Amino acid sequence: MAYMSQEGYDKLVAELKHLESVERPKASAAIAEAREKGDLSENSEYDAAKEAQAHLEDKINRLKVTIAEAKVVDTSRLSTDAVQILSKVEMTNLTNKAKMTYTIVSESEANLREGKISIKTPIAQGLLNHKVGDEVEVKIPRGTIKLRIDKITVG
Repeated sequence: MAYMSQEGYDKLVAELKHLESVERPKASAAIAEAREKGDLSENSEYDAAKEAQAHLEDKINRLKVTIAEAKVVDTSRLSTDAVQILSKVEMTNLTNKAKMTYTIVSESEANLREGKISIKTPIAQGLLNHKVGDEVEVKIPRGTIKLRIDKITVG
């Protein structure tokens, strides 16, 4: 089960709809076009189109599973007492005094450019269940960083 925001869930549903209604017919058309070019045993275009379709179907099936297992979190019921999924955490890296803000989201919603990190990342794992003012040490691939939680809001 993956906890996610309504926005994240809606994006997944829209992506699935697009793949099924736009990309799937394109893939079928590409196969039909390649099939018309004759002998299928030596038709690399046909093989490539079939492989692309298989990848598309795999992606559609994975999305369907993610959507089926999704649990939309009612953000109005979230607490800001401690860090949890969908918490927006403002923190200070105590080593270099850099300020950072991340929202902790499900893996499928993670997007670093938007400041959304997966709950499975080392930083998110290190912050979970901690409160404002807590200093936590987080092991990351480059070593250990020390973070102080400055503020928790609902993302």
